[in-house]
Amino acid sequence: MLIRDLSPGSDTDRIEALYAEAADYWILADRTAPDRAKAEEFFTDAPPGCDVAASHHLGLFVDDRLSGVAELAFGFPDPGDAYLGLMILAPRLRGQGLGRRLLAEAEDRARRAGAQRLYLAVLDENPRGRAFWEREGFVDTGVWRDDAEARHRLRRMVKAL
Repeated sequence: MLIRDLSPGSDTDRIEALYAEAADYWILADRTAPDRAKAEEFFTDAPPGCDVAASHHLGLFVDDRLSGVAELAFGFPDPGDAYLGLMILAPRLRGQGLGRRLLAEAEDRARRAGAQRLYLAVLDENPRGRAFWEREGFVDTGVWRDDAEARHRLRRMVKAL
């Protein structure tokens, strides 16, 4: 297993393949299968007020195959905070502790950047995802928003670093 930074262009094909393998998440989240544009968006999407150039785009490789991704941004919801905008694992590897390892790398990077808290949002329709975050020490902040386009409620969670 290896975790390394991903680069637009050279890693976009790998992300597109992982997203296709993990289409179950995208169908739940977006109500549609992922496409090339969704893979490219991994490098350009960031929370409000965050500098995408300062974000970390992490890839987890198992047997030289991209098997998970995480996007870590800084400055949301407050300037000293970190935000995990996305973390996905290939279905073939879920439940094996690799999500915990990818999260630990993101948390370590957030701490080194000076963040005191790590935030994320989880879909109400993703109870397995929420259970994972809770096992990892995240708690509901009480902040939520409805995404009318995808017909979801997203709940913000936080973990002190």
